[in-house]
Amino acid sequence: SATFSFADLMMSLPTTTPTNITDCQADNPVLYKFYAAVMIVIFILALPLNASVLYLFIFKLKFWKSNSNNIFLFNLVLADILLLICLPIKIHNFINEQRRSEENFICKGMLFMLFLNRGASIAFLTVTSIDRYYNVVHPGRKNLLKALKKFPYISIFIWVLLLPLTIPTMMRNFDCCNSLSSRNTKAADIAREIVFFTQILIPFVILVYCTVRIVNRLKKKTVGDKTKLRRAVLLVTAVMVVFSFCFLPCTIARMVLLIVRVNESLRDYVENAEAVFDGLMVLSYLDCLLDPVVYCFCSTKFK
Repeated sequence: SATFSFADLMMSLPTTTPTNITDCQADNPVLYKFYAAVMIVIFILALPLNASVLYLFIFKLKFWKSNSNNIFLFNLVLADILLLICLPIKIHNFINEQRRSEENFICKGMLFMLFLNRGASIAFLTVTSIDRYYNVVHPGRKNLLKALKKFPYISIFIWVLLLPLTIPTMMRNFDCCNSLSSRNTKAADIAREIVFFTQILIPFVILVYCTVRIVNRLKKKTVGDKTKLRRAVLLVTAVMVVFSFCFLPCTIARMVLLIVRVNESLRDYVENAEAVFDGLMVLSYLDCLLDPVVYCFCSTKFK
């Protein structure tokens, strides 16, 4: 079988065979109803949990008056709640044996919300880990993040910065959204996939680096208060676990799906690859349930 480099894979994405991408029908109704049941459980558990967390940050911790970490965490809760709002539509589609909504406006709106909120979750998890990294490994060193932390609108800046990254999802077909075709379809396809992968892989590398450095710092410290260091290790470890469990599997599944789509000899497995990808995207929604673990390690008051 042919061997593809990542660049060849991006350039080979199909743009003239909509039947493989724009078909929204679920080929395994029983499996997709199971996915819907999982999302119902996530929604029922995560909505009151995150609403309670939101209440705590606003009325008990008063996040705007406390340290910047609480501000970042509040935005993480906000991203989770906005993601939960999208789940009923996904559940409805899966129960009705559709991978995505056949309505172009709804499908595009869902993709916009899912990409924006997933990007926000990843961004604020990463920023929280970087902040803890500098506090532990370079406590006295001046850095850009410490300067930005004093700027009250840094979180708004992160949200605004994420908006352009959602544009590629609006430009061309993504899975089975029926968008209007354009002349520059190949460039849009490449941009969309680059955003999808880099949005996860680059933060993952940063998280691994921060975790390794903080763990090494704990091992080298022989005197002084190790409690804060241990809590820092627990925090970055929790972020790594949440990130690896929720986001990496769907990234790998996306890569496999692209390979299956562009390789003629593997076309018979497209339906299976799509089902696995959709299932692992459902797994990524567990992020809404796991983030409170991060809050506990990040703030002693939150406990």
